[in-house]
Amino acid sequence: MHQFALWLASTPPSVFIQEHNAWAIPAIQSVHIVGIGLVMGSVLMIDLRILGLAWTDQTLGQTTRRFGPWLTGSLWLLLVTGLLMVVGEPVRELVSFSFWLKMALVAVGTVVAVAFQRALRREERRFEDAAAHGGSTKMLAVVTFLVWIAVIFLGRLIAYDHVWGSWSPAPRH
Repeated sequence: MHQFALWLASTPPSVFIQEHNAWAIPAIQSVHIVGIGLVMGSVLMIDLRILGLAWTDQTLGQTTRRFGPWLTGSLWLLLVTGLLMVVGEPVRELVSFSFWLKMALVAVGTVVAVAFQRALRREERRFEDAAAHGGSTKMLAVVTFLVWIAVIFLGRLIAYDHVWGSWSPAPRH
């Protein structure tokens, strides 16, 4: 992976971002952070409905239709800005244990969100009942929120990947 990261760092898009590092990386990171905020807000709103703590005057389907597009759009925003950050700083990102663990959790969170939205469209009534009475659906809501919290922490840890010790292939500073 290190060789691939070195190759990627020498490509024209990466060189452009590196040469304009004073503004490019902070701008990309800022948009990425806004995307994280949108994901967290959307997940929180849907989870609060599942837990019966908010929007109880709406069905779960109504709440998901309200916040689902924000979640989907922000996941696409995270994909684009995340790819730009990897292209701009490939050695920092691709040889980081925190980065790969974060990507695994992003994949889990995304799959759960997509599967939930699809299943809800097919069987809205069953999910409404499960949200009202089912402990497993409520537990899934809490776990999903915790997964996204972990994504935030791991994203921040990329800069400090040495905390993982021998698990991290990142060079020690």
